[in-house]
Amino acid sequence: MATFIAAAGSFVIGIALPIDFPLNNLVRILDIVKVQKQTIKPTVTPTATPTLLKVNIKLKAGVENKQNQSLLKLDDNQPNLAIPSRFQGATVNRVKLPSQQKAIALTFDDGPWPESTVEILNILNKNQIKATFFMVGRYLKVYPDIAKKVAANGHAIGNHTWNHRYYQYNQAAAAKEIDRTTALIKEVTGMNVSMFRPPGGILTNGLAAYARKKKYTVVMWSVDSLDWRNSMQSLKQNVLRQTNSGGIILMHDGGGNRSNTVTALPSIIITLKKQGYKFVTVPELLQIQEKEMKNNHKNHQLVQNVN
Repeated sequence: MATFIAAAGSFVIGIALPIDFPLNNLVRILDIVKVQKQTIKPTVTPTATPTLLKVNIKLKAGVENKQNQSLLKLDDNQPNLAIPSRFQGATVNRVKLPSQQKAIALTFDDGPWPESTVEILNILNKNQIKATFFMVGRYLKVYPDIAKKVAANGHAIGNHTWNHRYYQYNQAAAAKEIDRTTALIKEVTGMNVSMFRPPGGILTNGLAAYARKKKYTVVMWSVDSLDWRNSMQSLKQNVLRQTNSGGIILMHDGGGNRSNTVTALPSIIITLKKQGYKFVTVPELLQIQEKEMKNNHKNHQLVQNVN
């Protein structure tokens, strides 16, 4: 009898019950199932009318449009790192800007480096400044995550060779130093590199010649902080004394102890901002000059047409 009741109960509620399942428990289960069948009613989804469908489509389109506008705003906040064609394959140490257009570029060499690069990134982010970092390939190989942070924060990245040595290079050796570094920067950060800075600023040992041949912009500097050898106060004075509109400032985030650079940087930024300077990346600085040159050309043509 128990076997029959268990089998019947299993059929009714759709689960397998043991042969010796107690009868009183089965009765309770059957009661519960009966109550659930009485209380649970199927949900009927009403068919949307054409008017409601139109409203829903419009609302959806409005939301998507707002999302697209937000994405565009985010893209606008990212710096444009393209190098104007006239500067590709050229060597630059500053740009010529009107004195009232006070734009300058902070650059940092010899990273990525533990602690100091990250500390400099924090300072730049706090002050909402974009800078340019010239990276050494062998350090990038050891500290790829730091390089990823540089790229993720919207800074520009340039090539500073693989080994940072002051040797004389034939074309094959120069190619190895530069191409290997560019390939790793692309692999780690996803960024295409179009700027090169020779170690020590040496332009005659084969590296710069190869870079120019490959259409890199060879980026030098107009302001040397000498932070690799000077005290915090001296490097600050060096920067403030030499800075002019269109200038490119050389500092270091790697290659050694850069605590003086880290300590001096906030004060340098505050002082130059009070003087009206705007900090941009090197590509942005070149874009500003490109725009100025085009405007001057248009104005010159207008003068000629008037005359």
